Amino acid sequence: MRIIYSVLLLLFVSCNEKEAPVAKVLQGNAFGTTYTIQFYGEHENTIEKGIDSVIHAVNKSVSTYMPNSDISKINRGDTTVVVDDIFKEVFRISETVHKNSKGYFDPTVGVLRNAYGFGDTKPLQHIDQKTLDSLMQFVGFDKVKLLANGKVVKEHPEIYFDFNAVAKGYGIDCLGRYLEGEGITNYIIELGGELLAKGMNISKQQPWVVGIESVNSNLNDRSYDVTLKLENMGMASSGNYRKFRIDSLTGKKYVHTLNPLTGSAEQSNVTSATVVANSCAEADAYATAFMALGLNKSKLLLKETSGIYAYLTYTNKDNNPQVFMTGNFRKLLVESLAANGE
Repeated sequence: MRIIYSVLLLLFVSCNEKEAPVAKVLQGNAFGTTYTIQFYGEHENTIEKGIDSVIHAVNKSVSTYMPNSDISKINRGDTTVVVDDIFKEVFRISETVHKNSKGYFDPTVGVLRNAYGFGDTKPLQHIDQKTLDSLMQFVGFDKVKLLANGKVVKEHPEIYFDFNAVAKGYGIDCLGRYLEGEGITNYIIELGGELLAKGMNISKQQPWVVGIESVNSNLNDRSYDVTLKLENMGMASSGNYRKFRIDSLTGKKYVHTLNPLTGSAEQSNVTSATVVANSCAEADAYATAFMALGLNKSKLLLKETSGIYAYLTYTNKDNNPQVFMTGNFRKLLVESLAANGE
């Protein structure tokens, strides 16, 4: 079984100027990937310890890769767990995006993700319609409730929460709140290709400038379609062009973005989605939703939802690559190499 994983990478354009002041840089590991934080401020050693504490708290609450996390216990059927504020906020953000996307964003797709080989269990060897029908009874955000006492109720014990499409973005927001609590107001956080930028790049006396990687970018030689100014907002991206699994027995290709309404793991016409929003958690969730929605339904959602900036790559009816970007996203551009769009 050959499994290929990747994530659409967004790379912030860092400042290498030698003139003062110079941003401090912290790097490390978190949420199964790496992070880089540039900031202007003091207490670098204290900050690093605080960052580790934030990462631990998020993992303990919503990481499916930690067997003793709250979400893992709930997934195993433990009904005694009283969730913390992290879980509650991630749940509520998910609930909002689930409703706005008319069900195309759904954190209860965990059983499907595991079945297709994108989770933490072995994939099923054969997935036919009968198998999907069986699995789909355990999918649906309307089948779970978060009670006022902090306990989670599931309609079926087999329902498996997977907040991976929002938790990383939320974790970045938590890191940002921590920095601001320490008096740091000018910073940029990059974690696993997702970003949160606040204040400005003081060394250059301008907003932070970030880039969006080309769909056909070489892993060893990154290329970028656009650069944009990111001011007090989060940015996240999702894409299936690298993150997929090919079954070695059947040769069938499964993409990691799942359709919660049908249970399918097949590519929509949207090949990548980059979203800018007030929070990285929102950007993360909506980017995933657009991948499942496809272009036309994504456009409708964007018209109905305020505060969301989107840059979508897609294939037209002739299978040619195209770009769609919202008007508010276009206003953020510094330079665009993908001039076509709407």
